[in-house]
Amino acid sequence: MHVALIQHRNASDRESNLSATAAAVSEAAAAGAELVVLAELHTGPYFCQVETPAEFDRAEPVPGPSTEALGAMAREHGVVLVGSLFERRTAGVYHNTAVVFETDGRLAGRYRKMHIPDDPGYYEKYYFTPGDLGFQPIDTSVGRLGVLVCWDQWYPEAARLMALAGAELLIYPTAIGWDPGDTPDERTRQREAWITVQRGHAVANNLPVLACNRVGFEPDPGGATAGADFWGSSFIAGPQGEFLARAGTDAPQIVTAAIDPARTEQVRRQWPFLRDRRIDAYADLLRRFID
Repeated sequence: MHVALIQHRNASDRESNLSATAAAVSEAAAAGAELVVLAELHTGPYFCQVETPAEFDRAEPVPGPSTEALGAMAREHGVVLVGSLFERRTAGVYHNTAVVFETDGRLAGRYRKMHIPDDPGYYEKYYFTPGDLGFQPIDTSVGRLGVLVCWDQWYPEAARLMALAGAELLIYPTAIGWDPGDTPDERTRQREAWITVQRGHAVANNLPVLACNRVGFEPDPGGATAGADFWGSSFIAGPQGEFLARAGTDAPQIVTAAIDPARTEQVRRQWPFLRDRRIDAYADLLRRFID
């Protein structure tokens, strides 16, 4: 199976971003991609740097205008497409939602981000209600996709539950970057931690991982911080955490790789982690902290 990640740089307005996405999806499909993954909230800027009620105007229903556009891209190029939207469920209830389209443009399923961060420059709790669809893979013609979103990528529980539910790939649309004031050493530590934890999910669950980030500097509209410098570094890893393809840190890029679905079976025979889990001893995982 040939897969592609579209490492995205914000083009400011929704129409410009969708136009850039359409061109990238077309290029990826022409190169043979059967599955194309887009970055988190790719239709606009990363607006969560500030807490402003007017930003809720960016939200839209699912199905809605952006799902219509993304579905048309999937249908035109015959690819399974994973996108990311600010979903308006009703007044006062909004989600950070990944959407998956089949090759015929049909909405195959959605995933609502479960773990919601709240850090300087990443004020997502102000905007997003935690997801309520659980960790359920989405069935498509290219396999069962374990779609998660950004902050979810730090939690081994999320990856494990997707794997236990039969996911054949773990997919992370992402928007993560540096504070421009971070030192070079701190930047390296953060980016390497982000890469390492997701490669760990690949290893622990014997599943390929596709992590698709945005890239480029985006100013803080409120001027309270120095803005966000998204570090790109999108990558595709195999079921032993091996790199299959990697992007750079400073430019939009289409990252492609070939994935052999049969390798999951092969690796799990060698490393039967699911067999050896002590499910009788894990009850404390349901506690916040063990005093």
